Amino acid sequence: MKLKFCGLQTLESLQHACDLGADYAGFIFAEKSPRKVSQEFLEQLSLFNFRNTLPVCVFVNPSPSFVEQVVEFLPTAILQFHGDESDSFCSQFKKPYWKSIPIKDASSISLILSDPYPSAEAILLETFSSNLNGGTGKSFDWTLIQGADLSKKFILAGGINEANIDAAISLNPWCIDINSGVESQLALKDTLLMTQMIKRFNNG
Repeated sequence: MKLKFCGLQTLESLQHACDLGADYAGFIFAEKSPRKVSQEFLEQLSLFNFRNTLPVCVFVNPSPSFVEQVVEFLPTAILQFHGDESDSFCSQFKKPYWKSIPIKDASSISLILSDPYPSAEAILLETFSSNLNGGTGKSFDWTLIQGADLSKKFILAGGINEANIDAAISLNPWCIDINSGVESQLALKDTLLMTQMIKRFNNG
């Protein structure tokens, strides 16, 4: 099972994620997100030694040119799309990509089973919101995916914290995505919470 810290905005939190051995470090490029990275931070990332941690770039309905601009700084990155992007849009960049699908009810699971993104390396399951593309800080009803034959690798996201990490692990996702659960306040990652979380993850 893999672990990803998402919404990183500082070199300190990124370095800590790498030191802890996180599999993935996520950076958000969505305009409306309070965790959107700055151009200055993006430029710093191009010089950063990620070691064994892979960068993941998170987009919401971006222009192709914007994706390509970001990739110039992070050529090894996995792309993650959270908007209305089609499979053909996501795959045009010739890079591994993950596609998020918000979970509202059982019909959301039926959508996943129809495999609308055949080129995706993995599907990220997040909490449905009528006005947010991810970043809700809330968990969806995890009983919806219990027993579902999700043949494609899935990433569990949405409100995962120290209180529910064990339950998240029990669902046996391919990867767990942690964002608000290691923040001391909105968009501010707490290195102590990150350390505690990865200890729980490794012992789960």
